[in-house]
Amino acid sequence: MASKLLLIAVFVLDLIAFGLAVAAEQRRSTARIVRDNEINYNYCVYDSDIATGYGVGAFLFLMASQALITVATQCFCCGKALNPTGSRAWAVILFIVCWLFFLIAEIYLLAGSVQNAYHTKYRTIFSELPPSCETLRKGVFGAGAAFIFLTAIVNKFYYICYSNARENSFQPYGGGREAGVGMGTYK
Repeated sequence: MASKLLLIAVFVLDLIAFGLAVAAEQRRSTARIVRDNEINYNYCVYDSDIATGYGVGAFLFLMASQALITVATQCFCCGKALNPTGSRAWAVILFIVCWLFFLIAEIYLLAGSVQNAYHTKYRTIFSELPPSCETLRKGVFGAGAAFIFLTAIVNKFYYICYSNARENSFQPYGGGREAGVGMGTYK
């Protein structure tokens, strides 16, 4: 049986990561062009940089969630052999999908945080063109939040399938009753 305490802890971590990613999407940096009349040049002024912190926080909470599931399932490669049933097959498939969604979510969150923290320091003195005040595209943290949601769903199913396959661990050659190869009488 799957540990309910672990599922609740992972759910809370995923929920916090999702909330931080949505907050980061709402609080992305914006820029405006300001003209300095004394020296006669234009420059970019950026507002709050809180979205970077939210993105990094979502990154870390999602990583903690994935680490908990990985440790609980012994990274799927260590430990006793699993019972060869449908649960084991689903656990393998969900393990791969879970890590794929996790990596995509982490890439979006990390790239969004880095790009949001980048502020151009370009000024225009002699040019009539305004400076390009680069900001993060809309939807980067939102895509990260969507993949956090998908990761949260898939890693719960993965853990439950893994637990079901682990309950009746596979015991080859007679279920561990005898040490040698069992042979019957020849008739």
